[in-house]
Amino acid sequence: MSGPGVITIDGPAASGKSSVAREVARRLGIPFVSSGLLYRGVGWLALEGGLKQPTEAELLAELEQHSVTLVPGLQGNLLMIDDTPRYAELHTDEIDRHVSHVASFGAVRDWVNAQIRELQGSFVIEGRDMGTVVFPHADHKFYLDAPVGIRARRRLGERLAELAVLEEQLARRDELDARQLQPAADAVLIDTASLDVAGVADVIIGHIQEGSPA
Repeated sequence: MSGPGVITIDGPAASGKSSVAREVARRLGIPFVSSGLLYRGVGWLALEGGLKQPTEAELLAELEQHSVTLVPGLQGNLLMIDDTPRYAELHTDEIDRHVSHVASFGAVRDWVNAQIRELQGSFVIEGRDMGTVVFPHADHKFYLDAPVGIRARRRLGERLAELAVLEEQLARRDELDARQLQPAADAVLIDTASLDVAGVADVIIGHIQEGSPA
C-alpha cells in the first residue's frame, strides 16, 4: 500500500480530535474524515422533522427519505443532505445535546459505519470507536484524552455557554458515549492536557514515521 494507510484518532468530545486529525492529514497530504458529522447530520434531520427524542425506527425512516453524503477533504468535511451542503447548522448547542442520543442506536451506528467503510486509500479519521469497531485493522491508531475541565475551557470559545454548563454537558456526553469511549488495545494513548494541536500532531506523526518501513 502506498501512503500511511488508515489512521484512526479516537477520544471523548472536545479532546481535540477534529483539529488534530485535520493537522495530521494536512501534513501527510491525505484526506481528513469526520465521522461525527454523519451523526450530526442524522440529528439535524430529526430536529428538522420535529423529532426531539426520536426512536431508532423514526431515525431510519428519516434516512430513507433523504440522501446524506459525506464529502471528506484535506481542509475539512462537508455533509451533503439532499444535494445541499450543510456545516454550520450541524455545529450548534442544540445538535450537541442530541447527537449522543442519535448515536446510541445500533442501527444508526451501523449506517454511519457503512458509509465510512466505503472510503478507499489513505486517510485520517476521527471519532469514538474508529479503532475498535469501524477499522479494527487500521494501520495506525491513536486515542486522545484530557480532563473534562480542560476540554470545557477549549470548547468555551466555540459555544455560547458558561464554563460550568459546558463541563456538565461534556460530563454527561462522556456518560452517554461510554460504550464507545474505550481505546483500542493497540492504540497510542495521548494526554492532550498540556499540548496544543501542533504538539499532538507532532507526537502522532512521530509514531507513524517510526512504524513506517525505511
